[in-house]
Amino acid sequence: MDITQLCQRKQVPFKIVPDLYEMSLGGLDINDLGGIPLLSMREASIQGVNLFLKRAMDLFVSGIVLLLFSPLWLLISITIKLDSRGPVLFKQERLGKNGEPFQIYKFRSMKDEAEKEVSKLVDLNEAAGPLFKIRDDPRLTRVGRWLRRISLDEIPQLINVIKGEMAVVGPRPPLAAEVEDYQEWHKKRLEVAPGVTGLWQVSGRSELPFDEMVMLDIYYIENWSPGLDVKIILRTLPAVLSGRGAY
Repeated sequence: MDITQLCQRKQVPFKIVPDLYEMSLGGLDINDLGGIPLLSMREASIQGVNLFLKRAMDLFVSGIVLLLFSPLWLLISITIKLDSRGPVLFKQERLGKNGEPFQIYKFRSMKDEAEKEVSKLVDLNEAAGPLFKIRDDPRLTRVGRWLRRISLDEIPQLINVIKGEMAVVGPRPPLAAEVEDYQEWHKKRLEVAPGVTGLWQVSGRSELPFDEMVMLDIYYIENWSPGLDVKIILRTLPAVLSGRGAY
């Protein structure tokens, strides 16, 4: 006899506490029919016509930004090259929509071959969950520290947006090693293309606990609208300039 049957037989009142993380912030619609509460699961809103509309917005925004700020990209490239040895662009394999791997582009902010030193710095990790973040990472170059501070190192990801591998707004693109440590409910954030910015960035970035970041991603996936993307884009600039959680 399970606990539910025992409570019913003994007429013992009981309550069930749901796991809010697995249920997610926006995963349920709660309606009322003649005083009877009805629960229904909410699906991702970025599909069908919405997917086409979001892609059109992504191409427009990324194209305009790349065109208008091309002189700045050239200046950053020259500065990186003069500051330290190595390529201007840093390439790294990340997982995109449905876990598909792709090469992400960033301006190089660390010394060349910095990824080989990760195993030596594990004890300095300041991020919760499967993430790896160090506030004062010793691998950062002088220029790289400045680029990270105002997130200019992420600008080349607009190339990924043009290629269809990313979106302007969406979940943070994870490493394969991070996804291996995901709980099952975390994987819902892989249902859409990752973004250059997102709710996670305008809500605290690296200062957010990992589970909270995932919940923001899931809320975004289930409640997407053109207006929500515009609000996040408009909130990104103040978040970047403040430097909060950027490391």
